[in-house]
Amino acid sequence: MLTGIGDIASTSFITLYCHALETLSENPVLYDPKSVEITTELNKMLSTSEHTLDRILVSGTLDKRLVVHIALRAKKYDEYARDFLQRFPDGVVVNIGCGLDSRFMRIDNGSMIFYDLDLPEIIAIKKTFFNESERYHLIASSVLDSGWMEPVQQHKGPFLFMAEGVFMYLDGKDVQSLVLKIQEKFPGSELVCEVVNSLWLRPLLKKMLDYKMLQQVHLGKDAMFRSGIRDNREMEQWHDGIQFLDEWSYFDSEEKKLGWLRLFRHIEFIRKTQWTVHYRLN
Repeated sequence: MLTGIGDIASTSFITLYCHALETLSENPVLYDPKSVEITTELNKMLSTSEHTLDRILVSGTLDKRLVVHIALRAKKYDEYARDFLQRFPDGVVVNIGCGLDSRFMRIDNGSMIFYDLDLPEIIAIKKTFFNESERYHLIASSVLDSGWMEPVQQHKGPFLFMAEGVFMYLDGKDVQSLVLKIQEKFPGSELVCEVVNSLWLRPLLKKMLDYKMLQQVHLGKDAMFRSGIRDNREMEQWHDGIQFLDEWSYFDSEEKKLGWLRLFRHIEFIRKTQWTVHYRLN
């Protein structure tokens, strides 16, 4: 992996390459030409790497099921953002843990304000491929450092916060603290976030998950799931102003590329291994 990129930050490269591979596939779930442009450049740097994950990325041999999963997730989060912007055309969208994603380009309605937030090492790379403007901003910061909220607070909102593939890598107490801080600073905002079922974090099941991440996805040892929730209503217990709105699992999709995996929508324990929840923070 590129110098200075930690294990958790490296997950953003998997997401990026999934977008590119799906874009180049037949009948793509997600059309993201910017991801193709970026991966073409990154291949020049990663092609000499000795890391297994880098070789897999460059060779384009990521598991097809993973590619479809990540593409479907990105498509759904784009839909969440578009729905928000239909209701609030001048709204503010904050993409937490944005990686090298080009969501702003995919959903721009010409009037919204958009913030991409990620660790400094990721934003440094992102700045070579994306240009900031009056409506598009990059913030280099850990999401746990609340200083990133200051520039966002300069806007009147409404606000949509999106955390796609982020919270599960944080400690549970940090996730709760972050959500409550967003609620405090941006009352009435909406939060769309991906979560892991906390049942899968019990010792035996977590060993299975960790093995899959290490041996099959080839992530680093620090990129393991650390927290989750039991059900959609758990976050509502953190504060009486948190209101559950809806949920989504990629098994719910009618996408033909899912094939027989669509059957898992009928098995709640599997359907909610990793899923998305949508809240209003009153």
